[in-house]
Parts: sequence; structure tokens; C-alpha cells
Amino acid sequence: MESPNHTSLDSSVFVLMGIPGLEQFHLWLSLPVCLLGTATVVGNITILAVIATEPALHKPMYLFLCMLSTVDLAASFSTVPKLLAILWCGAGHISASACLAQMFFIHAFCMMESTVLLAMAFDRYVAICHPLRYTTVLTDTIIARIGVVAMMRGSILMLPCPFLIQRLSFCQSHVIPHTYCEHMAVVKLACGDTRPNRVYGLTAALLVIGVDLFCIGLFYSLIARAVLRLSSHEARSKALGTCGSHVCVILISYTPALFSFFTHRFGHHVPLHIHILLANVYLLFPPALNPMVYGVKTKEIRERVVRVFQKGQGTGLKALE
Repeated sequence: MESPNHTSLDSSVFVLMGIPGLEQFHLWLSLPVCLLGTATVVGNITILAVIATEPALHKPMYLFLCMLSTVDLAASFSTVPKLLAILWCGAGHISASACLAQMFFIHAFCMMESTVLLAMAFDRYVAICHPLRYTTVLTDTIIARIGVVAMMRGSILMLPCPFLIQRLSFCQSHVIPHTYCEHMAVVKLACGDTRPNRVYGLTAALLVIGVDLFCIGLFYSLIARAVLRLSSHEARSKALGTCGSHVCVILISYTPALFSFFTHRFGHHVPLHIHILLANVYLLFPPALNPMVYGVKTKEIRERVVRVFQKGQGTGLKALE
């Protein structure tokens, strides 16, 4: 018979603490969070609007960028509203079902983003190493299928985690020392054998981060070999220039993710607030910076955005006249 101290997940209410040890700075920390959230919404909607309204940008590279912006927006909406509620007014209470839903969507969207980044690396590989086959390999049908695979991969890999957590009992504190319902932060509160949760979580992370990073590295090694074979310095610079934005986005996305992953599992002496800050950097910075990187480094997008603002300024001046 189950102990009366054991609580089923269905009747549970969790409390998200925010950033333990930095409670006095929560209001100040909300400022960069608010700025990053605003930049995410404005930047990614701008990217989507520019690509949607410019027929010349209806190419594989930009369609993949639309996928990335869509995933970034969805991931931001899954975290930022609750995070700001915690930092502004300490509204950390969250029902078990809402916690599991947030956990599923946050991790699933991160997996989808990784798949899209892999697809973008493949796009650059085909464009540079097999330019004559580019339009036949990356057709609209293939791009649509890649988008479906990215969505299904993230959803299917993450789907078992909420069910594995539902079988657990929570006989200790329901206070989650985190800003969102991170998988391992919730698992650590459970009683009983949590090894299946830990093993599956680690396996899913390795299947995504490990496999995708290996494939991205393979594609770029083939790209580097092809570029080095070019005789013209100008041709080499142009080929590498087309990869610059994607490489920056990869560094922005995977660097904090790897730091968060390794410190969470092996950095036992790292203070808890550092763990949580790294986890938030991983979720907040890439969606805000990705559109800036592509907006600055991609000539076609930059020129289109400039034209839109110039047209807006011209309309404003005419109205004043």
C-alpha cells in the first residue's frame, strides 16, 4: 500500500522557484529576459514577413530559415511568459499537466531546431559540393518532408518523457529549483527508481545533439575540402561567405546547449544558479540572435529590410507634408 506521503502526479501542483540564490535580483533579471523576448518576436516575425513577401527569397536556404524562425517563436512562447511571471511577481505555481506540457514543448522544439540546423548544413553542402544538382535535390516536396521529419522527430523522441514521469510518485518537495519545467529538474523531485527517466533523457539528448553535431561536422568537412580545391581566392571567399550565417547560428545554438548539458550531468560542484542561468541562456539567446545574424550577414534579407524601412520613412514624410 502506498504511503500517504506519496502524492500522485495528477493531483500535484508544482512551484517554480526561479533562480535560487538570486531572488533579490529577479526584477533586474527580468529586464534582459524582456528585451530578449521582444527581440525574438520582432526579429523572427520580420524574417518570416520578409521571406514570405519577397518571391526572390523563396529558395531552400530561406525556407529552412523560415522553419528555424517558426520553431524559435514557438519555443519562446513556451518559456518567456511564465518566466516573466516568476521574475516579476513570483507566480511560480504550475499544475502538473501544465508542467508536463511545458516540458514536452520546450524539449521538443529544441530537438526540432537541431534538426532544422542539420537540414541547413545539408543545404549548404549540396549548394557548394553539388551545385548542378541543387534544384533537383532540394525540391519543394523534399523541403516540406524535411519540415515534417523535424516536427515528428522532436515530438516522438520527447513523447515518452511525460509518460515516464507520470508513473512516478512525489513524496518530497514539489518546489522545482528552476525557471521552467526542465526534465531532470522534475525527475529529481520524484521518489523511487528514476533510472529509466535518466537513461531515456540522456539517450534522447545524445541521439539529437550527438548525431546532429556529427553530421553537421561531416557536411562542413566535405564543404571545406571542396572549397580548398577551388583555384580562385574570390570563389573560395564567396563559397565560405554563404556558410557564414549558418556557422554563427550553430555556434550560438549548440555552445550554450553543450555547456548546460555537461554542467547539469557532470558539474556537480557548479552552483545551482549557474546551472539555471546556463539553461536560460540556451533557451533565450539563440531565438533572439538568429534573426539578427541572418539579417546582418545575408545581403538579400538585409536589403529587403532596409527597403521596407525606407518605404515606411518615405510614407511618414509624405504624411507630415
